[in-house]
Amino acid sequence: MTIAPLAATAANALQAYRTTSEIGGPDTTGGMNAGGASFGSVLQTALSGVVQQGHDAETKSVQAVSGQGNILDVVSAVSKAEMSLQTTIAVRDRVVAAYQDIMRMPI
Repeated sequence: MTIAPLAATAANALQAYRTTSEIGGPDTTGGMNAGGASFGSVLQTALSGVVQQGHDAETKSVQAVSGQGNILDVVSAVSKAEMSLQTTIAVRDRVVAAYQDIMRMPI
């Protein structure tokens, strides 16, 4: 396994953190301030990237099966998609755990 996909994932996570930390509080219209993107849009962008990596891996796999692709490209794309999916699952688990902790808090 190479470090490049891990570094790219870490860079994406750092960018998402920086974007969400720049967000101000709610404005008078109930939306987010113009200083940054909303957390939901950042999350949606990250998830669409994960889906796109899965589609790329599938496309390269089909090309390799038909004899038109390079096996190294297939392995690289599948590894990248797998790492992105594992990261997404880890984030989901942490969000669910945080939600459960909040729900257990006494009022």
